[in-house]
Order: sequence, then structure tokens, then C-alpha cells
Amino acid sequence: MATKLEKPLRREFPVNGEPYTLTISPEGLKLVPKGKRKGHELAWKDLLNGQPAVASAPASPLDPP
Repeated sequence: MATKLEKPLRREFPVNGEPYTLTISPEGLKLVPKGKRKGHELAWKDLLNGQPAVASAPASPLDPP
């Protein structure tokens, strides 16, 4: 049986040598550069509907050149 996600879970990892923080919460996902507040957010309902907001967002530092 899986553990229910009741509060945010944060993990740090590098992307192209830069540290990022991924937050998984009951509302969805949020990926931000470490130490920043603004980043990319994706609600679970958008992911399930096949309409991810990240796919329609302008180019970001995460996108390859």
C-alpha cells in the first residue's frame, strides 16, 4: 500500500550543473531554481487532462538550446 501525500515533499537535484528544488504536493508539482520562489508549476488535473501548462510555457533555462 502506498503512503498518502498529505504535505509537500521537497527534493533537490542538479540540472545542467545548477541546483533545483522539486516540490511534490497534493496540489501538483513545482520546479524552481534553488533559493528562488518563482518556477514552473503543474497541477495534477492538468497533467491528467494531457494539457500540461509547462508544455505551452515560453522557453526556460531547463529547455535545451
